[in-house]
Amino acid sequence: MLTFPTCKINIGLRITEKRPDGFHNLQSCFYPVGWSDVLELIPASEFSFTDSGLAIPGDPTKNLCVRAYQLLKADFELPPVQMHLHKIVPIGAGLGGGSSDAAFALKLLNERFALGLTVAQLQDYARRLGSDCAFFIENKPMYCVEKGDVFQEVSLDLSGYTILLVYPNLAISTAEAYAGVRPRLPETPLSEQLQAPIETWRDSVHNDFEDSLFPVYPVLADIKHQLYDIGAVYASMSGSGSTVYGIFQAPVTVSNHLGRYNVWQGKL
Repeated sequence: MLTFPTCKINIGLRITEKRPDGFHNLQSCFYPVGWSDVLELIPASEFSFTDSGLAIPGDPTKNLCVRAYQLLKADFELPPVQMHLHKIVPIGAGLGGGSSDAAFALKLLNERFALGLTVAQLQDYARRLGSDCAFFIENKPMYCVEKGDVFQEVSLDLSGYTILLVYPNLAISTAEAYAGVRPRLPETPLSEQLQAPIETWRDSVHNDFEDSLFPVYPVLADIKHQLYDIGAVYASMSGSGSTVYGIFQAPVTVSNHLGRYNVWQGKL
């Protein structure tokens, strides 16, 4: 069986406070984007995990897809499988690619072996793998609070718009990104700002990580400016970086300068 774990962007990201458990509370809108990896599940005599495409750092036995299988196997009599992940979505890019792989692995195992898990149950398993994993179970626009794993319905529909993702071949670790943030409550909740027309977001909908990361990595600010220069109605860094995206009324021609980077364009 094949599945295609998609990624997400953050439309606004406000870091509101540091939690006693060391994590941070936030306000953000997670929005799914079609740039995807490929995950295959094949019956096998013993469990194995292989990968191709972009190099995945770290111990393969601790890959989130492997952990997803082990998590379900602890509660269900899962037969062994071969899992193969073809990695396309950049790593350390603020797109939630690894979290998506884990969530889609849970969904694929649930379907393949008819485990009968509900959306809520799958989300509970996903939360044990990572803060934003649970989003990818339903994989639809959501307003996210607390650690990014508590969801509220949001009436935001950007279908028809084109998105251009620009990954400048620069990975930023979550630890590095959070080291520079100063948590604070926004004067106006992000949920209210998102209700305004998208043309007004440039001056109100903000990603707090830009404040500390743009001075360290000027290329990110440069990409954001270029996206506005070629007609984006809204542009922002996604998550804790380093992907910068622009939302456009129609498909765009990528300039030679932006074309130096890893670029993906598609419909929202």
